[in-house]
Amino acid sequence: MVLNRVTYRRRLSYNTKSNKTILCKTPGGKLVVHYATKKTQVAKCGDCKSALRGIPAVRPVKLASMSKTSKRKLTERMAAASVANVSSPGLYGHSLLRNRRLLPGF
Repeated sequence: MVLNRVTYRRRLSYNTKSNKTILCKTPGGKLVVHYATKKTQVAKCGDCKSALRGIPAVRPVKLASMSKTSKRKLTERMAAASVANVSSPGLYGHSLLRNRRLLPGF
C-alpha cells in the first residue's frame, strides 16, 4: 500500500491561490511538490478595456527584471496615462490618447 501524501515545502501551509502546487514524480519514484506560477494577464486600456499592444504579458517580478529596451513602450504609455486622467489611474490605449489629443505628432 503506497501513500500519496506530500507536504508543502514553504512556510505557507494553506491552499491559497498563491500556493498552488503540482505533484511530480522523480526518476527515483519519490512524489514531490512543485509550485505553480500564476497565469499572466495582458495589460488592458483603462477606458475601453482592450489589450495594449507592445506590453508583454508577464508577472510583475519578471517585468522588474526585464531590460529597459524591452519595456520602453510600457513606460511611454504609463506616462501618457498619467497625463490623460489623474483621477483614474491606469494604462490607456494609443488610439484613445490620440483621439483625446494627448499624444503629440498625430
